[in-house]
Amino acid sequence: MVISKYMKHKVVSIPVTSTIREAAAVFVKNHVGLLPVLDKNDKPIGVLGLRGLLTLELPDFVNMIADLDFVHDFGAVETTRPSAEMLGKSVKTLMEPVITVEEGTGLLRAYALMLQHNLHDIPVVSKDGKLTGIASRVDIGIAILSAWEEVE
Repeated sequence: MVISKYMKHKVVSIPVTSTIREAAAVFVKNHVGLLPVLDKNDKPIGVLGLRGLLTLELPDFVNMIADLDFVHDFGAVETTRPSAEMLGKSVKTLMEPVITVEEGTGLLRAYALMLQHNLHDIPVVSKDGKLTGIASRVDIGIAILSAWEEVE
């Protein structure tokens, strides 16, 4: 069972030349949680996750408090937005290193890499490193569990 059979082939991505504002618009339009960032040759050079963008909204104190149960509302902070300057910055300022698998990778290896690196999605590339798909933990898990139907 190889990942290319179970991955999503239609992948939403952004070029490395994108701004944070442009990336946010792609997230909103396509309702995705991860955007591979591609170079001019369609090779992933990083990823931008929804979580990375949302951290621009969170107040700094969130990182200093271990337990947020006592905070029931962030009050006026809820309506703050990143500055125009921040939204105009390159996605390179927020993107994270990319971990990919090749199309011929087995499902268990791909899933193990995702667990090891705490990934929910993993970009899939061709032998020459071009983006060809993306697989989620759900895609892989369902593929593996569907093989259990054959067990008697």
